[in-house]
Amino acid sequence: MNSWLGRRFEVSVGPVAHGGHCVARHEGRVVFVRHTLPGERVVVSVTEDRGGSFCRADAVSVLTASPDRVPVSCPVAVPGGCGGCDWQHASWAAQRALKASVIAEQLRRLAGVTMPVEVEELPGGPLRWRTRVRMTVDSDGRPGFRAHRSHRVVPVEDCPISAYGTVDEVVGRSWAPGSALTVSVDANAETHVGDGVAVERAARREWRVSSDGFWQAHPDAADVYAEVVAAWSGLRAGEAAWDLYAGVGLFASVLAEAVGSSGSVMAVESFRPAAEEAAENLADLAQVRVFAGKVESVLRAGEGPDPAVVVLDPPRKGAGREVVEAIVSRGPRRVVYVACDPAALSRDVATFATHGFGLERLRAFDAFPMTHHVECVALLTR
Repeated sequence: MNSWLGRRFEVSVGPVAHGGHCVARHEGRVVFVRHTLPGERVVVSVTEDRGGSFCRADAVSVLTASPDRVPVSCPVAVPGGCGGCDWQHASWAAQRALKASVIAEQLRRLAGVTMPVEVEELPGGPLRWRTRVRMTVDSDGRPGFRAHRSHRVVPVEDCPISAYGTVDEVVGRSWAPGSALTVSVDANAETHVGDGVAVERAARREWRVSSDGFWQAHPDAADVYAEVVAAWSGLRAGEAAWDLYAGVGLFASVLAEAVGSSGSVMAVESFRPAAEEAAENLADLAQVRVFAGKVESVLRAGEGPDPAVVVLDPPRKGAGREVVEAIVSRGPRRVVYVACDPAALSRDVATFATHGFGLERLRAFDAFPMTHHVECVALLTR
């Protein structure tokens, strides 16, 4: 079959799919289309075709627009432009509805779970929320972002989803060609470019974390997730809890508060610098013990007392079968799972189900407006 790369044709756009695109069909093949919305009639240009049953394309002309379509907020959030934003052409309410559809579809298809899903907005609106940004410098020394599924750098003069004190602090200056920039603004409104120590506040505590390390990009996300974890843990004084993929210890802090000085919390983080920061930030909580190591390795070694409750916040690929089975083998009564990828969450929910754990509750948050990313917190109980 000849490649369709660069070919243009009309399609009627079907449902949203996981990954920031919608599904269309043409001449018996699936076409994953960006820059469009369900129900639209568009002209697409094929951007990637590796043969097989599908290809990828951008909507380059809208013939029949969705009522949810709005003007984009950024001049490079267009076909061939920056790959960071997926849904700038959709109203904020429509973005949340699209994400809810994706979560529900992934749970239904991968976990066999049917439940209503609502994606909740966080304070502040859909713009100027991103407090941590990674940029790449092009060959002319201009900072920008990668194009979609490409190493090509798209230089920018601004970024409407980035908080003031980030992108606006580095554009208009020349940087070493090919270099990477990590830019953040912390809770004290201090800008950091590259290494540094940021001050953040969440869960009624102050945190000192690496400015180029991991902390939630949305300024309200850490507090909201910590509140949900605390409410759903159901812990009692004197019990044991685990915080897996603990980062700098956010959830360990609320678990420690719940179990009190007579209980215990085991926090496990594979990235040693983050584990060291967790130990420093939680030094006043004697009931917390931090382990630096891969979660599967620490659990395989049988560390920590059997937990009443396990909280886990794995990377985008999810926890996986080995970790799930290690958790259930230690007999917790409930698991609180924080997930940044609905497909990975659904696969792990299916694995938990084979061991007698059911999905009892789910909350989803639009912590990444204008993008396809969404954060979920799931409660699984025996």
